Amino acid sequence: MVAHAYTVAFEGIRARPVEVQCALTPGLPGFSIVGLPDKAVSEAKERVRAALAALSIALPAQKVTINLSPADLPKVGSHFDLPIALALLAAIDILPKDEVAGAISLGELSLDGTLLPVIGALPAAIAAADDDRALICPRACGPEAAWVEAARVLAPATLSAVIQHFTGQSPLPPADPGTINAPGFAKDLRDVRGQARAKRALEIAAAGRHHMLMIGSPGSGKSMLAARLPSILPPLSPTEALETSMVQSLAGVLQEGGISRTRPFREPHHTASMAAIVGGGRNARPGEVSLAHNGVLFMDELPEFNRQTLETLRQPIETGEVMVARANAHVSYPCKFLLIAAANPCKCGHLGDANLACPRAPGCGDSYLGRLSGPLLDRFDLRVDVPRVEMRDLDLPPDSEGSAEVAARVAQARTRQTERYQDIENVRVNADIEGDLLTEVATPDDQGRALLVKAADQFGLSARGYHRILRVARTIADLEGAENVARHHVAEAASYRLSIGSTN
Repeated sequence: MVAHAYTVAFEGIRARPVEVQCALTPGLPGFSIVGLPDKAVSEAKERVRAALAALSIALPAQKVTINLSPADLPKVGSHFDLPIALALLAAIDILPKDEVAGAISLGELSLDGTLLPVIGALPAAIAAADDDRALICPRACGPEAAWVEAARVLAPATLSAVIQHFTGQSPLPPADPGTINAPGFAKDLRDVRGQARAKRALEIAAAGRHHMLMIGSPGSGKSMLAARLPSILPPLSPTEALETSMVQSLAGVLQEGGISRTRPFREPHHTASMAAIVGGGRNARPGEVSLAHNGVLFMDELPEFNRQTLETLRQPIETGEVMVARANAHVSYPCKFLLIAAANPCKCGHLGDANLACPRAPGCGDSYLGRLSGPLLDRFDLRVDVPRVEMRDLDLPPDSEGSAEVAARVAQARTRQTERYQDIENVRVNADIEGDLLTEVATPDDQGRALLVKAADQFGLSARGYHRILRVARTIADLEGAENVARHHVAEAASYRLSIGSTN
């Protein structure tokens, strides 16, 4: 007799159903797990054996074989403990087979039978809802999984509680979803003195999700500006919050099952490895670009990052998806992020100051920024010089306009884009538009078009640069509430594209 339980294996943010088959056959007593398990899954037999012994349940004097089907799908992680235990308990007639087969389960077992939290409860709940099954997960994962309203989520604390539920002794109540974490922005744009042009570029970047590069001397306020970007971004929509939380669930960074409507803000250090930035490692886990999905990826000291890592970003920036290929895994993660980068003009950072610049100026500037390839620079829609703030400017009173006022304009511009693209798949903001849609919504008037053609001829704009100026001009028009793109929208967009002497 073979008993069946069900769980999932993760391929990116997708949870694939896995059937856990348990067979008891005559022969020497033993416990084996087959079906391409990794080390953590293979060790599950010892945890299951100890947990059952803690409940005074002895294994039968037969050969126990656990098959994880489909057998050619890699099984990774400790969350297979619970479904293996349930399939075994059903096989020895302690639990009803039909009840066990009617649920998807996941959870790690401690040696005393306590269920420990695991990653991926949210994608597993979506898979359970699609398969019309209940989900059984550790208590700590319940608030996270319960956000999927279509799934019936049960969150026991111990294996004993699961047994009592299936035998009808003490049915488990459905888990309640976690709280919605309220955003708290202590950093306000009003704190930044001067830098009006950089603030304006930051507003445009937030409104249309346009990538932005700031170049300026140390202490000019680049990091300070970037840190205040979340305060002007609109909250995540319900769909975006679910997408973002699924990635965070697989990375194990969701705290206490709470879903946040605040957009992620990730700032990896320039010493981070390629696997940390784009994803990878032994289990092909999501990297910083995916953890920044629907949010902001801030890369300070951009030329200091590994050149190969920076070049790897080019495709994800364009496609909004990163493919992580390993010998035993080939998975993709979403990564539609807003890239904000900052760099000094040279190694010492004082290229424009004759009193502080090093003896190698100005050649050191070309050498330093030359670490950034032309194709990578071509992906930045907005390029802004951030000059040093004079000491006398620091004593000026704060600007009358802070994050709240800018955020209101950004929210209105995003609303216009949402309404414009509501029936178009994979397009949410102006940064996503291309092809015929770009021509339809962003073609400027005759004067604007003439200006753009002149700029393209004079500065040798690439086709990508030409189209990116159109997208930025469309966003500037949205911030203004204009229906059509005019000449002054194109002029401002082009000024950001051509403001720093680099590849166009």
